[in-house]
Amino acid sequence: MKDWKDTKQSVAVTLGTTSGKMTTENREQMDYYATDPKAVRLLLELEKFEGKIWEAACGEGSLSEEMKRLGYEVFSTDIINRGYGDKFMDFLWFDNSEPIDMNIITNPPYRYANQFIIRAMSIIQEGKKLALFLPIRYLEGIERKEIFRQYPPKMVYVSSSRLKCALNGEFEKINSSALGFAWFVWQKGYDGETILRWFN
Repeated sequence: MKDWKDTKQSVAVTLGTTSGKMTTENREQMDYYATDPKAVRLLLELEKFEGKIWEAACGEGSLSEEMKRLGYEVFSTDIINRGYGDKFMDFLWFDNSEPIDMNIITNPPYRYANQFIIRAMSIIQEGKKLALFLPIRYLEGIERKEIFRQYPPKMVYVSSSRLKCALNGEFEKINSSALGFAWFVWQKGYDGETILRWFN
């Protein structure tokens, strides 16, 4: 893993973000929103994932633990140590020389969703899947349109009733979600039209 301070050009520049500035320090100050485990349970009822799953922004393990409970082998990482995970690493910067033989399922930091898509789709093996839990509004935007052109999702599953994401994992402090969410699912090598479905 490279150190953000020592790089001449950050991944923000490489992947085309506007500021071009992104450090470990300011990334660690970002808000942490844990995902209701129900969300991944519903996804796995809709979509099949063959082989090991990588939860690349695992937080305190809400999604990882649910996937394990359902019988999946899960590798859990995060850039920040919140007391859970197999390894603490920056998903956007770790060194890899071979394609990764894992699917990726996660709720990424929203501000880095574009980078997560590009990074994940560049490192997973052909046929493997990427599933990101994102607000429905992620469908809009000029920059995102270009990402969708390059990497068309295979499926978008829109939740017809609100699923919770809790700031700092404090689910007891929220009654309902103010945002609508969807699972965006890519499959490496897929170049067809995106299918939109509703669930929940």
